Amino acid sequence: MTAREIIKTSSGQGLVLVGIMLIASALRAPFTGVAPMLGMIRETTGISAAEAGMLTTLPLLAFAAISPFAAGLARRYGIEKCLFSAMLVVAIGICLRSAGSVPELLLGTATLGTGIAVANVLLPSLLKRDFPTRIATLTGTYAITSGLAQALASTAAIPLARLPGSDWHVSLACTLIFPLAALIAWLPQLRSHSLPTEVVAAVPDRTSIWRSPLAWQVTGFLGLTSLVFYVVVGWLPAMLAQAGYSAATSGSLHGVLQLATAIAGLVVGSVVRRMRDQRAFTIGVSLATCASVLGLWQLPALAMLWVALFGFGAGAAFVLGLSFVSLRASHSNQAAALSGMAQCLGYTLAAAGPPLAGLAHDSTGSWGITLALCAVVTLLMTILGGFAGRARTI
Repeated sequence: MTAREIIKTSSGQGLVLVGIMLIASALRAPFTGVAPMLGMIRETTGISAAEAGMLTTLPLLAFAAISPFAAGLARRYGIEKCLFSAMLVVAIGICLRSAGSVPELLLGTATLGTGIAVANVLLPSLLKRDFPTRIATLTGTYAITSGLAQALASTAAIPLARLPGSDWHVSLACTLIFPLAALIAWLPQLRSHSLPTEVVAAVPDRTSIWRSPLAWQVTGFLGLTSLVFYVVVGWLPAMLAQAGYSAATSGSLHGVLQLATAIAGLVVGSVVRRMRDQRAFTIGVSLATCASVLGLWQLPALAMLWVALFGFGAGAAFVLGLSFVSLRASHSNQAAALSGMAQCLGYTLAAAGPPLAGLAHDSTGSWGITLALCAVVTLLMTILGGFAGRARTI
């Protein structure tokens, strides 16, 4: 290969990396960034807490429903075109959500969740295909990019909504910057028609997966982790507001949570590479998550500590759950089947959390019962994590 060809190849890979990181920035910020404004949205629309919880639940339902079809779309149209289309759908969803009415708010939220679901499945496959020797490093960069975008969206949400002539509609519309930047950066990749080998692999026999206790342990751990994570992420600003914090401070603390989650992603990758058996680490982060939830319930004055601990503990548990999908599988086809099982059932379980938490608050006038139940769930996480973290394969 000539020097000119090497430079051209390096430049092409650089563009791909920029595109990947900008897509990563659009995978969570558009829907987690809505949490600080749930109070404003409820005041102006009159929706209940349970209905407001749907703004967190709808994307999760889309993840569960759409994820199994992402591989087939990539097989038919190519991964590059599918990722571009996914970001376009996210952008359309943000525009719909910001239009004004409650039906548009819900429809737009479901739409952007559909686009995020497709990108969620295909981005890891793209990393494995194009950067097989740099997966750990790029996954860490991917995690911190997504976390920083989430932190920015959460921290800026209230200040943007309070600008002269602005409101929550404008603040939500500002998250359009994430998918738009990704679309522009990804345009050069549309000339490529290559397919990811992991995506086009033959469909495996799923029967053995559904009969495997280890598969159910991995699925249960990931599902319970997602349940607690999205309940707290969705309602943290409201919990802090009831504890006496201002809307701006609550939004900033929500950003701290997202940043701590990103840092956890970097740490877990390094730890998993060094440990054949992950039981001790999994139990540790599950108990840390339990302690943080109990702290938010009983000692909200130390919210900064509990929020940072929750972000790290729950974030680490979430990344561990995703890692177990590969670590506990014997081969790539089995990993694909386990991924489908764990993400479909896990996100379905997680989707029930935010609206049920909102319903519990409306019924009791307090977040105490929600946080107490979250603490119980983290103890179940600890038990299942102890089983899922064993150095065994299905």
